[in-house]
Amino acid sequence: MNRRGFILWLTGMSGAGKSTLSRALRERLSPERAVEVLDGDEVRTWLTRGLGFSREDREENARRIGHVARLLARHGVGVIVAAISPYQRSRAEVRALAAEAQVDFVEVYIEAPLDALITRDVKGLYKKALAGELPHFTGVSDPYEAPESPDVTVRSATEPVEAGVERVLDALRARGHLSPRAA
Repeated sequence: MNRRGFILWLTGMSGAGKSTLSRALRERLSPERAVEVLDGDEVRTWLTRGLGFSREDREENARRIGHVARLLARHGVGVIVAAISPYQRSRAEVRALAAEAQVDFVEVYIEAPLDALITRDVKGLYKKALAGELPHFTGVSDPYEAPESPDVTVRSATEPVEAGVERVLDALRARGHLSPRAA
């Protein structure tokens, strides 16, 4: 098993389960290695304060998160990023910069249909967006570009969190970032 850092980039629409999956992954990974979570909501409070929701600002948000994730991963940290990051180009740029830094990048798509997201919308954001009260809301009034070929797909509306956790951990094992499973 290697001790190189890595970036797990969890992408999906608001309410898809990125934060839930990131917490479950951190819990499972932390006994074995150093892990840090960069959650989109927290990052917007500290690292990317002042950025809005235009395409340019969302791309800059992904760049900044990617930069911090690379810095941590270069020092052996397993970094879990939980951010909507709605544009394919932004995610591809972050992946390419990670590769330049010799950091493994694993894209995890948290897929959930819009009707499931509306149903589980505890913050009422989809209701406001559908009523036209929230401009630039991803998946409603702004696009979300689903990954074309993610490394892992988690279908949060139809499978338990633990099933997604296991698939992500299997991807990390296959890349040598975790010990093989005990027989």
